[in-house]
Amino acid sequence: MQTFENYTYERPNMEAEKEKFHALLKQFKEASSYKEATEAIEAINKQRSTLDTMSNLVHIRASIDTNDEFYQKERDFFDEVGPEIAELNTEFYKVLVSSSFRKELENEWGTQLFQIADYQIKAFSPEVMNLLQEENKLTSAYNKLVASAQVEFQGDTYTLAQLGPFAEHKDRAVRKEAMNASAGFFAEHADKFDELYDKLVKVRHEIAVKLGYKNFVELGYIRMQRIDYNAEMVEVFRKQVREVLVPLASKLYKKQAERIGIDKLKFYDVNFDFKTGNATPKGSPEWIIENGKQMYKELSDETSEFFQFMLDRNLMDLEAKKGKEAGGYCTYIEDYQSPFIFANFNGTSGDIDVLTHEAGHAFQVYSSRGFAVPEYLFPTLESAEIHSMSMEFFTWPWMELFFKEDTEKYKYAHLASGIHFIPYGVAVDEFQHLVYENPEWTPDQRKQAWKKLEETYLPHLDYDGNAYLEAGSYWQRQGHIYDVPFYYIDYTLAQICAFQFWKKSRENQEQAWEDYLRLCKLGGSKSFLGLVEAADLRSPFEEGTVEETVEVIEKWLDSVDDKAL
Repeated sequence: MQTFENYTYERPNMEAEKEKFHALLKQFKEASSYKEATEAIEAINKQRSTLDTMSNLVHIRASIDTNDEFYQKERDFFDEVGPEIAELNTEFYKVLVSSSFRKELENEWGTQLFQIADYQIKAFSPEVMNLLQEENKLTSAYNKLVASAQVEFQGDTYTLAQLGPFAEHKDRAVRKEAMNASAGFFAEHADKFDELYDKLVKVRHEIAVKLGYKNFVELGYIRMQRIDYNAEMVEVFRKQVREVLVPLASKLYKKQAERIGIDKLKFYDVNFDFKTGNATPKGSPEWIIENGKQMYKELSDETSEFFQFMLDRNLMDLEAKKGKEAGGYCTYIEDYQSPFIFANFNGTSGDIDVLTHEAGHAFQVYSSRGFAVPEYLFPTLESAEIHSMSMEFFTWPWMELFFKEDTEKYKYAHLASGIHFIPYGVAVDEFQHLVYENPEWTPDQRKQAWKKLEETYLPHLDYDGNAYLEAGSYWQRQGHIYDVPFYYIDYTLAQICAFQFWKKSRENQEQAWEDYLRLCKLGGSKSFLGLVEAADLRSPFEEGTVEETVEVIEKWLDSVDDKAL
């Protein structure tokens, strides 16, 4: 059995790859029977999967160690050739959608593949190749800059992830110092963060205009493959958040201030949930994994098999360390049919959230790995987040394994954090709409726009004199804004769906799990609203969904004597 360390990377020879690809594409074009057409498609997909495998191995290994010169050079290589690979995919999609065998292919694979193909065609032209390469380089530069953080704090040096536990410290002075130290890194490099984002906005606007769009907003939705909803529907959702969730979040923050014994919540208090201290895992990363193994074994036969697969092949890199990129993600290494989980464990409850959240992504792609169409391995991103966020709730019955006497603390804080998060997530989304509708804005105008959004969606925030944050700069730490424009409303839509699974699992665990498993196995074979319907969930865009969904959450939170925790 091969483990991740032995998965083979070889830099593709792009000239040879293109030659091979075009020969296969010619076979597909000239196919005289459905059988010939599908054989050509299978060969094309095999080549595409290998290119994706090489790119993913580079991405994973470069993010695990940003000081690894070999993989940093290979990442630079893929920043260059990524748009060339996108061009090959687009050529394939153009032949696919105009194929004389389209009807038979749709009967076999469904229409979602063709809708994805149409959107990919709309999002690419050889004319923007150099601009796409520039965009890749700028996003890589952002990630490297964040990963380079070496923050001096209390006589030691920490990465941003390693500072995390201090932001939850019982001593308010320590929390304040830690949060100011973290913000200090961004403040120190504020001009660089401004410069990178300014260049990204302008290059994305130029790409959009060259492709025939008014600005990047429409192209951003197309890139995200939002096939069955648009910006107007998103605004309906945002309105529900403003009316229902902002007041609820404010109520919860007020309760939090009373609970931890302070008059007014400051930004360095937000991560501190209980006067007696936050819930934390009661053991080492190795201990967490052992308990995770037991949890997934008992949850279902499917999760037991999946988690053992991950362990046997070393498909998780979980601990925070110097030189490692920030954040967490799950990706899929196609040629090895292997999900991979990347995280930054730092001794907080977030370690368990990662174990359940990223494992939700990994379990989904493991469940749908049998699809011969690469496009169906993962769904579009807002759908993918349903699997991850819902897994966080399906694993609630096992939280005592990790938190012991702090279990009720964890559950309360976990559910409340979902409510807290949605207004922030919506603010990030609206911010990006404003930025790309006004590409000529200066960095200062963007910050002013963010400050106004904070007043609307996050009225509890008090930066206590931190000049960098009070200037409207907090968003610069949100990597999605730089990396994957418009990828954020996805989390909030998925959170509403996950809350519905939480409610269903409390009413009938067996039926809820059956619905969830069906959703995972569907992979990306349906659009977002198609998957929501298949899982027997209510659309977040429908008026009243948010209110109805969070009503039961609010009742549960109100039923807990939070001051006693």
